[in-house]
Amino acid sequence: MGKVAVLVKIFPTDMEHYDSIKENLRKNFSVGRMDDEPVAFGFNCLKVVFIFDDKEGSGDLEEKLKKVDGVSEVQIEDVGLI
Repeated sequence: MGKVAVLVKIFPTDMEHYDSIKENLRKNFSVGRMDDEPVAFGFNCLKVVFIFDDKEGSGDLEEKLKKVDGVSEVQIEDVGLI
């Protein structure tokens, strides 16, 4: 069984939730990498690489991420086997 890497862009509802979203992701998901990406003046989104078994679908990941407190929008940018 292989592993899948999924690159996801996560937008917070506001910057007050930004740090708590990062903590939540590190605590509850298998994060390979997490970077900040400026979107507008004073507003960032997260670009996160998640690693999981290939039997799990990226759609499930997207739904779980949308339920994280403070997350406004989730965009899957890339999916690949590792």
